[in-house]
Amino acid sequence: MLEPIQISDTVRVPGTAMQMKAVRAGGPGGQNVNKVSSKVELRVDLEQIEGLDPGSLERLRHLVRNQTDAEGHWLLTSSLTRDQAGNLEDARGKVAKAVKAAMVAPIPRRPTRPTHGSKLRRVAAKKITGARKQARGAKDWD
Repeated sequence: MLEPIQISDTVRVPGTAMQMKAVRAGGPGGQNVNKVSSKVELRVDLEQIEGLDPGSLERLRHLVRNQTDAEGHWLLTSSLTRDQAGNLEDARGKVAKAVKAAMVAPIPRRPTRPTHGSKLRRVAAKKITGARKQARGAKDWD
């Protein structure tokens, strides 16, 4: 069983919510890459994260929507280092970083009006485009 990840005072990912699997990493590495399972696949059950409010959980789901499997578990991999323990710590760091990012509520956008200068620039650009298209018209060659 894995150690829990403490995100804040109230939020933590328990060890029972994570499953670790070591697989062989691809890419360069010589003969060692074919013998050692150093890449780590970490599967996290998002429903078991403790202390996460519903809004943060929804933001986290949206943040990792392309990395979830059919059961809704978040699957992330790490092959940053050549040792399994380092890759496990990197994957745990990715989990902590994503959960922290989901805990921050986005600031709502306040709509503003366009400035006077931006209106003038837009009209000037439209006049230039119109003049360019007007010049493409039929020529009187006589």
